[in-house]
Amino acid sequence: MAEQFPNQQWGSRTNVLSRVANKFAATKPGSWFIRAITPLDRALLERTDAKYTVLGPIGAPVILLTTIGRKSGQPRTQPLLYVHDGDKLYVIGSNFGQAKHPAWTNNLLANPEATVAIAGERIQVHATPVEDQDKDAVFARFVEITGAYEAYRSRTTRDLRIFTLTRA
Repeated sequence: MAEQFPNQQWGSRTNVLSRVANKFAATKPGSWFIRAITPLDRALLERTDAKYTVLGPIGAPVILLTTIGRKSGQPRTQPLLYVHDGDKLYVIGSNFGQAKHPAWTNNLLANPEATVAIAGERIQVHATPVEDQDKDAVFARFVEITGAYEAYRSRTTRDLRIFTLTRA
């Protein structure tokens, strides 16, 4: 059996702040706001190896995913919500419902080896695209975290890429 990923969550997804934040995140201004605070969140996550996030008090499960740029060959780090499944993590390329796939998904398709920072640890991972027949079930787990994912999916015609991350 593969080693489990740490599972630390700051805050609660069921408190009033979390419910308000999730509804706001589903709006276009909410998506814009989250994209705008991403650099601040990335800085806090990097300093704490993803122990703390500016979204923490609302119980948002956030990791830092570092991929290798498919064109530049340079490390590229992105904070992402994730679904924890013991020895697997799932990440989704929603890009807030924008027309294009986020760059990190293209990076993983070109080079599936990456690093995640989670709960104060940095762990080497291997990414595998989730099979089409499993996507709906995994997507439903993201919607459980925040209903904003339904709004993101409705804003775009592209198929949202979902990846399974396992320890390398």
